[in-house]
This record gives sequence, structure tokens and C-alpha cells, in this order.
Amino acid sequence: MSNNNNRTLVPEARRGLEKFKDEVAQELGIPFKEYNGNLSSRQCGSVGGEMVKRMVEEYEHRI
Repeated sequence: MSNNNNRTLVPEARRGLEKFKDEVAQELGIPFKEYNGNLSSRQCGSVGGEMVKRMVEEYEHRI
């Protein structure tokens, strides 16, 4: 049995998150759009890490 916690809490936000991921990947030079299974964990992780970094910065900027 698999316990997948990787889900979007607000389903309506999925499209925005995918767009954000594509933008970050493009800026980092990581070919997510043409993804064919050849990306390293480090490459994939760098996209996610950069997304979190930017979301935290945006939140901190608002408060």
C-alpha cells in the first residue's frame, strides 16, 4: 500500500503550480517540458527547492 502525500490541497491551484514549475525549470535550464526520464534527482530537486524558496520569499515580502 502506497501513502502518497504529494497532492495539491487546493485542486484549482494545480494549473498554477504546473505553470510555476515550468517557469522555474526553464529559468534553471532544466528541460521539464521535454522530460523523458533522464533528469537526475538533483535536477528535479533543484526545481522544487527553488519553487519553495520563491514562495517563502513572496510570503515574507507580504507580511
